[in-house]
Amino acid sequence: MQQDKGKFTRDEFFYDKKQDCYICPNKQQLTKRPKPQLKNDKVNFIYAGASTICKACPLKDECISTKTKYKQLYRWEYEDIIERHIEKMKTQESKEIVKKRGSIVEHPFGTIKRNLGWDHFLVRGIEKVSGENTLIMFSYNFKRLLNLIGIVLFKKLIVALKDGNIENIKEEIAKYIAISLFIRPHFFRYIFISRKYI
Repeated sequence: MQQDKGKFTRDEFFYDKKQDCYICPNKQQLTKRPKPQLKNDKVNFIYAGASTICKACPLKDECISTKTKYKQLYRWEYEDIIERHIEKMKTQESKEIVKKRGSIVEHPFGTIKRNLGWDHFLVRGIEKVSGENTLIMFSYNFKRLLNLIGIVLFKKLIVALKDGNIENIKEEIAKYIAISLFIRPHFFRYIFISRKYI
């Protein structure tokens, strides 16, 4: 890393959107080269300082190596989207959304990672990742369903769906879930109170 070498990091170079150039710590411009770099199907624009200016710069030792003639930076063609996102995430509204997301969404993902042993996608590409994600979410929802209604009631549900008699079992499922949701909080509250007074 540049910081470890005692050099300026990329963050210390300011991007001027109007002039489409970078401003270095010595207030000099790194101008955009006409031909971009294409690497791994990724387009990067090249911004470089003038060799005469970089060579005579008093901050040269903190910026480039002795063998390098001028400073060069790369900017991804969609980097402005990332920068806008970073700025948006600093707002109070975004912080509240992230906090809400943490309380709603993080729990299922934590459960999926721990119980299903999943910690990364095994495939690449939007279409394949979407398919793998669908299977993971199906597995999670299926386990949740079994936890909510139990295997006995689930078997009854499958038979009812097969026979076309789903209406006959709807009420039984609703009662089971209602009772489960009512009993569990009271059970844990009882345990908590009991321990408190032991």
